Amino acid sequence: MTTRKPSARALLVAAMLALTLAACGGQSTGAGPTASPSPSPSATPTATPAPVASPVVLAQVVGSMGTLLVAASNGHTLYTFNSDTPGVSNCKGGCTSTWPPLSVPAGTTPVGGAGVTGQLGTISRDDGSLQVTYKGLPLYFFHSDSKPGDTNGNYTGWRLVKP
Repeated sequence: MTTRKPSARALLVAAMLALTLAACGGQSTGAGPTASPSPSPSATPTATPAPVASPVVLAQVVGSMGTLLVAASNGHTLYTFNSDTPGVSNCKGGCTSTWPPLSVPAGTTPVGGAGVTGQLGTISRDDGSLQVTYKGLPLYFFHSDSKPGDTNGNYTGWRLVKP
């Protein structure tokens, strides 16, 4: 049987583990120095999982319309406005009563659920709120969509958003 020498990476992992344990208040028995066990050649460091943000936008099948983007908070269909340009909302004033923007709190980075393939972002609106964008275009609800699956705003000037 051939013995393998530990790789530099394995030795580094073992050293980091020893330092971490010492920093966390590992107890000494007072018996003097002890030999460290040999690290396993197959040992790999395990990354600490980052907090997972909840999705803001989901891709869901919406009736006969196919797969569309919906808000994760309420399942309502999302729309884009043909008069908007990437990074700019032209729906202002009374328009937002009919087409409320999909907004997130300050400091939030919007995340998409499974099937959301385009880039999500935010833009600052005139009132200081952050509106969610998809592929640069601002996202809106339609005021007459009262339940998930409604697509009442699917008419001239506005588009359903496909992932």
